[in-house]
Amino acid sequence: MNEHSPDTGTAALDPAVAARLKRDPAGLVAAVVQQHDTKEVLMLGWMDDEALRRTLTEGRVTFWSRSRQEYWRKGDTSGHVQHVRAVSLDCDGDALLVQVDQTGPACHTGTRTCFDGRDLGAVVAG
Repeated sequence: MNEHSPDTGTAALDPAVAARLKRDPAGLVAAVVQQHDTKEVLMLGWMDDEALRRTLTEGRVTFWSRSRQEYWRKGDTSGHVQHVRAVSLDCDGDALLVQVDQTGPACHTGTRTCFDGRDLGAVVAG
């Protein structure tokens, strides 16, 4: 059990999966969320072992909220649900790619993605 996870009485994250994760000092792994069919990047969230276990076993994406210090399942209050299609671990074990079927906007601001209208104007190499 990591530092956030309460003893929920539920099964723990598969030890084979847990052993592959490289967590930050707070016990978290970055989770990039992508629309499964269009490959559009929707948002970034954070997961600890319990949030990942819930995501892998319940079919809905669950995050650890760093600001509220609690679990939140995307869409429970907004209705903008993320149905899990696939979850992959990157080569270093420190990031997850969560492919979803997104209902409604992914961003809490109401935009489709958390990256809409936020281009920083990088110079494009030619």
